Amino acid sequence: MLLEVMNVSSGYGKMTIVRGVDIAVQKDEIVVIIGPNGSGKSTLMKTIFGIIQPMKGEVVLDGRRISGLRPDRIVRQGINYVPQLDNVFPSLTVTENLEMGAYTLKDCEDRLQAVMEIFPLLKEKKDTKAISLSGGERQTVAVARGLMTDPKLLLLDEPTAGLSPGLVSHIMAKIQEIRDSGTSVLLVEQNAKKSLAICDRAYVMVMGAKAFEGSGQEILDHEHIGRLYLGRESKA
Repeated sequence: MLLEVMNVSSGYGKMTIVRGVDIAVQKDEIVVIIGPNGSGKSTLMKTIFGIIQPMKGEVVLDGRRISGLRPDRIVRQGINYVPQLDNVFPSLTVTENLEMGAYTLKDCEDRLQAVMEIFPLLKEKKDTKAISLSGGERQTVAVARGLMTDPKLLLLDEPTAGLSPGLVSHIMAKIQEIRDSGTSVLLVEQNAKKSLAICDRAYVMVMGAKAFEGSGQEILDHEHIGRLYLGRESKA
């Protein structure tokens, strides 16, 4: 197992947001976390990445405990994180943004070229400042920067938020390409139908706890979940 989150609770101050959650990600897998706003999805991602320390439980990567480590140490262990907001440096060019993501590497030129092969648009825009890019282009830069360390696992928090349907499909296709290139992906996503269609497995979180798990298709076909979270009418 690549990532194991075991009985993790976390939150802010004395407020518990995530309550005893167990999830796992295998190698070469896309795992999606869906659920209503306020269910603790983003808090769980921040806990895995060390931005928030767990109140109890532990996070294990490749058999090694990483809970309690700082984010910079976790990056060196093989995880990177792309937040939903404030995820690019507006005054820097596309190339400079990507180079900022490679701070753990002595020489990033080969990795820069490899990432631009996955995102050819960025090669065309390499000298453009991020502030001049569209929302979809900025999100692409953010995801690409997360790949610059060649992580074992990439954490993506709402990568399609605010994007047009066409751009959503583009980002989802790129997430599959990232998985196929050897980087597993843990994805928090409000666009549930699209993300469930591309994932290998999925979890549903409600009120800080894991409410359901299964394959993407199982969750898409589940009447109760479909009615609550996927906008599907009951068959009754």
